[in-house]
Amino acid sequence: MKRSSLFIFLFLLSFQGFSQPITAEVADIETTSGKFDHTAEIAIIPEPVSLVKTEGHFILPANVVIHSSAAPEIKQVVSFLQERLSIPTGSFVSNISDTKGSATIKLILNDKPNAAIGNEGYTLTVTPSLITIKANKAAGLFYGAQSLIQLFPKEIESKELVENVEWAAPCVEVTDYPRVGWRGLMFDCARHFFTKAEVKQYIDAMVRYKYNLLHWHLTDDEGWRIEIKGLPKLTEVGAWNVKKVGEFGFFAPPAADEPRTYGGFYTQEDIKEIVQYAKDRFVNVMPEVDVPGHSLAIIASYPELSCTPGAENYRVRSGERIMDWSRGAPPIALIDNTLCPANERVYSFLDTVITQIAQLFPFEYIHMGGDEAPINFWQKNDSIKALMKRENLKDMHQVQGYFEKR
Repeated sequence: MKRSSLFIFLFLLSFQGFSQPITAEVADIETTSGKFDHTAEIAIIPEPVSLVKTEGHFILPANVVIHSSAAPEIKQVVSFLQERLSIPTGSFVSNISDTKGSATIKLILNDKPNAAIGNEGYTLTVTPSLITIKANKAAGLFYGAQSLIQLFPKEIESKELVENVEWAAPCVEVTDYPRVGWRGLMFDCARHFFTKAEVKQYIDAMVRYKYNLLHWHLTDDEGWRIEIKGLPKLTEVGAWNVKKVGEFGFFAPPAADEPRTYGGFYTQEDIKEIVQYAKDRFVNVMPEVDVPGHSLAIIASYPELSCTPGAENYRVRSGERIMDWSRGAPPIALIDNTLCPANERVYSFLDTVITQIAQLFPFEYIHMGGDEAPINFWQKNDSIKALMKRENLKDMHQVQGYFEKR
């Protein structure tokens, strides 16, 4: 399977996030032997709040001039358009801030805010001689630029020069703004490690359809993916398992001598680079550290954080069966993949982890997972029983609640 196929699902999720469905003439630009199809309908994904097709079409010239203010927050919008309009078309795309100069594309921050479109909305006007995007904030200009790119032939997505294409866009008037402010997609890099370049590719795919939150799943039974200073075993041990193929969850357990070379992790410098890359594209990054369940990579690295004797023999999961779901949720654990709520060392460990993660990710939330934590090992553990008596906890739900509040 090609890596790009991983992003197909973005199309399925993108229809409801940004815009509000209304009656409008919807359309798509296609090319027939490289020629602009004047009869084609127009499709912008997600569907704009308002789209009106007007007379004529715009032809991208060999020399494109983008006019914008010199405001720093607009720089990334200009850079995006310069790259997307120049590479596949061969056009030379320049940027000026002189309002007296002639322009091909104008990016305008409204002097008086347009209350109807909010901070992420925009208006896009395409005439035969000029493209104008207006917004209250730079994010709106950026989303307007995404819609503009979709008006051109599909070859505009190419990463190399494409010849014999008429680079035309239909004349339109578009008004658009998001239906919801939190437009997120999760990216699971724990069960399978994706390189830094692939994470950036995922972010690029997100912004095409105006998603603004990357929910980054960084830890699970199958791997720990982030460097934590002072806890080296998390990446020396926890980031690696045995490569298997087949039906996940039912792989044959790895033999003791099989090499644990499948995986990887992000250094803190990698994290900073990716967070900045996302920020430049108006995407927030919410990290997820999944606890107290889904923690086998932690236990394999630091077995003293488990409630269960023999945890020093645990290994990072390689896709083998470790849960019995036959009785529903919570599952019955075949091995104990949970942190021990009665172990004070667990909270010292998490203080170190969460402090460093908070320093790396400026977003206001850190996702702590909390799902599918099996209780059968807790139920028979003497330290858990003592915790319940001391804290007056009635059942295992309250035990997990105690953990989460700590």
